[in-house]
Amino acid sequence: MQLKIKDNNKLINCFYSESITGLNKAIYQIDTDNKNINATLYIDEKKISCDELLGLKKLLLKSNIKLTHIYSSCRESVITAKSLQINSNFSNEYFDKFNPKIEDQSHNKDLTHFGMVRSGDQISSNGNLFILGDVNPGAQISAKKNIYVWGKLCGVAFAGKNGNDDSTISSLYLNALQLRINKTVAIGPKEKPKNNYPEIALLERGKIVIKPLLINS
Repeated sequence: MQLKIKDNNKLINCFYSESITGLNKAIYQIDTDNKNINATLYIDEKKISCDELLGLKKLLLKSNIKLTHIYSSCRESVITAKSLQINSNFSNEYFDKFNPKIEDQSHNKDLTHFGMVRSGDQISSNGNLFILGDVNPGAQISAKKNIYVWGKLCGVAFAGKNGNDDSTISSLYLNALQLRINKTVAIGPKEKPKNNYPEIALLERGKIVIKPLLINS
């Protein structure tokens, strides 16, 4: 399922999770005083209980976010949403589980994606991009600033798409098919990483190099 957070119809965040519990954990990271923030929930065939949906609605309200609409291919979930006075529609059109294209339409805003990025998926951010999950081969992710993958990066990653040579690409397991920073492109390593530490790709003397990612405590 997907939860899209919008400010006056501009996407400011998008979360993906296999469960309501996962979305609840993501919402705790949202901090906004703006009262014009709305959320839309996209559910596939998964059945959501009244308690789960009510808990999500209340948690969003604590962050000044109103859950305005739900789209689902599960009729029971649609009926549950209507019973809580949430606009809801039975539809397969708005939720493409296997080929979503998520693009951050806001300016200089970071984008966080929870869950796996599957083959054919495209995720783009106008700020930093945080992926909490694996990026599979065939998936494409890009950001104007930096990319951080808290999982395996096996797809295509493009950082610094606004012309920034200082952008970086970091991952717990860096085995990308292709890396790009600004205008510099590199093919990913032929052999799978044998190390057990995170790595970072950055530009040095016009070439993309991969180094151990050192985290200062």
